[in-house]
Amino acid sequence: MLPKKGIVFPNVGELGPYSRAIAYALKCELGSTHQATKIVMGWTGAGERTVKNWLGGRSGPSGPHLIELMRNSQGVLQVVLVLAGRRQTAFLQHLADVRNQLIDTAKRIDLLMAEQPDE
Repeated sequence: MLPKKGIVFPNVGELGPYSRAIAYALKCELGSTHQATKIVMGWTGAGERTVKNWLGGRSGPSGPHLIELMRNSQGVLQVVLVLAGRRQTAFLQHLADVRNQLIDTAKRIDLLMAEQPDE
């Protein structure tokens, strides 16, 4: 079974305010466990309470923290593009990611087929 990748985002109006949209993207990608908090802390260098506020949708990251999240999280990158009115760009980015995943999968299939003994 292939791992679940990517997020299908609702329209801008359905995402809610910025802080809730970022929380949605992070939870879809990482879940809402303590491990998710640690991962986001590692990506951004932000403190635990700050990250928990982001994951809870009580506040959103700004400046350098947002850039680090966008660098490390496809979900956050896509939600920011949607919020900025760049839904088409978010779609094209997602399409490129899916294409790359398909290429990687095809390469793995080729390797597995090459390893099969001749019958």
